[in-house]
Amino acid sequence: RYGLFEKRLFLLEEAEGGFDQFTRSYRTFGVNRMADNRLVLREWAPAAEALFLTGDFNGWDNFSHPYEKKEFGKWELCLPPKHDKSPAIEHNTKLKVVVHTKKGERLYRISPWAKYAIQAEKQVIYDWVHWDPPQPYMHIHPRPKKPQSLRIYESHVGIASPDPKVASYTNFTINVLPRIKDLGYNCIQLMAVMEHAYYASFGYQVTSFFAASSRYGTPEELKQLIDTAHSLDIVVLLDVVHSHASQNTEDGLNSFDGSDSCFFHSPPRGEHALWGSRLFNYSSWEVLRFLLSNLRWWMEEYRFDGFRFDGVTSMMYHHHGIGSMFSGDYSEYFGLQVDEDSLVYLMTANHVLHTLYPDCITIAEVTLGGLGFDYRLAMAIPDKWIQILKELADEAWDMGNIVYTLTNRRYGENCIAYAESHDQSVVGDKSLAFWLMDKEMYTNMSSLIPMTPVIDRGIQLHKMIRLLTHALGGEGYLNFMGNEFGHPEWLDFPRKGNNESYHYARRQYNLLDTDHLRYRQLYDFDRDMNRTEDKYGWLAAPPAFVSAKHEGDKVIVFERGNVLFLLNFHPTRSQTNYRVAVASPGKYTIKLDSDEVQYGGHGRLDHNTEFFTEPQPFNERDNSMLVSNTSERERELYAVT
Repeated sequence: RYGLFEKRLFLLEEAEGGFDQFTRSYRTFGVNRMADNRLVLREWAPAAEALFLTGDFNGWDNFSHPYEKKEFGKWELCLPPKHDKSPAIEHNTKLKVVVHTKKGERLYRISPWAKYAIQAEKQVIYDWVHWDPPQPYMHIHPRPKKPQSLRIYESHVGIASPDPKVASYTNFTINVLPRIKDLGYNCIQLMAVMEHAYYASFGYQVTSFFAASSRYGTPEELKQLIDTAHSLDIVVLLDVVHSHASQNTEDGLNSFDGSDSCFFHSPPRGEHALWGSRLFNYSSWEVLRFLLSNLRWWMEEYRFDGFRFDGVTSMMYHHHGIGSMFSGDYSEYFGLQVDEDSLVYLMTANHVLHTLYPDCITIAEVTLGGLGFDYRLAMAIPDKWIQILKELADEAWDMGNIVYTLTNRRYGENCIAYAESHDQSVVGDKSLAFWLMDKEMYTNMSSLIPMTPVIDRGIQLHKMIRLLTHALGGEGYLNFMGNEFGHPEWLDFPRKGNNESYHYARRQYNLLDTDHLRYRQLYDFDRDMNRTEDKYGWLAAPPAFVSAKHEGDKVIVFERGNVLFLLNFHPTRSQTNYRVAVASPGKYTIKLDSDEVQYGGHGRLDHNTEFFTEPQPFNERDNSMLVSNTSERERELYAVT
């Protein structure tokens, strides 16, 4: 495989003069304005008989502006400037590529390299809009340095408002970015930015790969969002979808030149049976140009700081993971079931990104050796928490199994840990908070009334699950927007099945502005958890040393980053004068306590208490000390250093 990768780099050097110019092909394909205001248009449509350009600029004449056929399936058109020296096509006007096929069909298409598309009036399809503003947004702030401890706030711009509507880039910039900064997250992962005609696809059925979704605003407003995030020392990752594409033809890549292939494999290999989408032909030179240039475009034009690659498992295997179980055994990474073309593409993509942008961050759901991703998403962790809450009584929680799931990663393989992401919140499932407290969240979240047992249990476990995952589960941490404060209900986009309702396609940040609701207590704990990590850096520290996972006591104790973590999951039993092992001798004090009143706890620990070690070996450590960890139908966690 590495030999195939080296061969690909060699061919790029021989045929294209290296990957630097090759990955800037957005400067030569699509529509590009030259210094003298000439417009040069270029497309790749190998199966087409003829290409024409039509639009507002020529009164929608289908034949007045033909492309000239070039070699290797490329087509080119040059438009001189107008008499007043302005470009022949004005900014914010509509265009179409008219494709004549060998079968005699006339097709109207959006350029695969289109930089902007808007929904056609009274239609579900999207129109290609030429975007060339006279005063483009100029980035002011430099990219932040790559964080040592990655704390990710997974976000969707369209739902980032309490209002039942599609929210905007500007709303996110003004109202959400300050909250993210306050919470202590240093990275945003933006979903559903690449243009997608179907809103309910969550952005995973991409139609225009170079276009930022117009349903939230303009490209300039997205640039301002990212620039503002950079001013707050927050890096921004794009949820990039190169694993498949929408099967739409009029406003997507599918059948661009009239054939059933072009950017994709011909069916059946070029179709995803479950997703109803098209699959790229990663062995094609022009597909490689398109996808690598797409990554470069988002890095250069919008100044994203990296990518979360979606659907990598589907890319890696010819079976796309359908009906297959994965154990992590090395044999699963080799054999005829592996799609080596896609692996070489991923290796090339990571090589290009990390060579051109050394601080670029790339994340995938799996990190097969040699692909070059910086982090793997620890997908087993949220699955484990959901399984526990669905299937087990409190007394049956298996401390050893929880610790195993949180620490089960190869040494040196950086993982992003998370208790829940957007996947756990979509319709058909529920957030952790809703699994814990369910319908009582509607009536019993006020701090003006005594906590019911359900709310008490839910609030305490919500905090403990998240911090245990944060501290033990990986080298980075991810939270889906709103879940930090126990967002109620689930996530569902407007569709026919719910009468096109936006009720569940929003984030109710307004719950935080009502002081007497306990959502604020969960928010405050999440904020202080991140700030404590920022101070002590356990995510950037080596893996934790777990000194206790006691099944009878339901206690977990571990050290990481010079911090000692103590958790008591027992539903009824307090632990007083409880001996815990530590490596470093000296004095320890409480730095974070889930039982504090401000976090919805009961305030039973004295923060003035100082804990002194004794040279008494315990649980494979040279030192130990006695602590108290009270639990009266409530759990708690505290970290001491």
